[in-house]
Amino acid sequence: MPTSREDVREALEHVSALRAFYIHLTVFALVMALLTTINALSKAGDWWVLWVFGGWGIGVLAHALAVFAPPLKLWGSDWERRKVRQRLGRE
Repeated sequence: MPTSREDVREALEHVSALRAFYIHLTVFALVMALLTTINALSKAGDWWVLWVFGGWGIGVLAHALAVFAPPLKLWGSDWERRKVRQRLGRE
């Protein structure tokens, strides 16, 4: 079964999104390890690193959902294609 250009483009975009997510996750893990170490070695009584972890963690979670969650059928790529064809007067 031949692969269309659109399928190849979508596959390349998905792989690019995966790469970006894995980079984001790696940087998050490294920075959090460094900040946790700094927080543990400091004489501060509170664990301020938890605020950083929580805030940035929400961002990482949102990024993961954007990459791994199945697309909503309501506004998915099929909907976009239909709207483009409609806008161009082809439907």
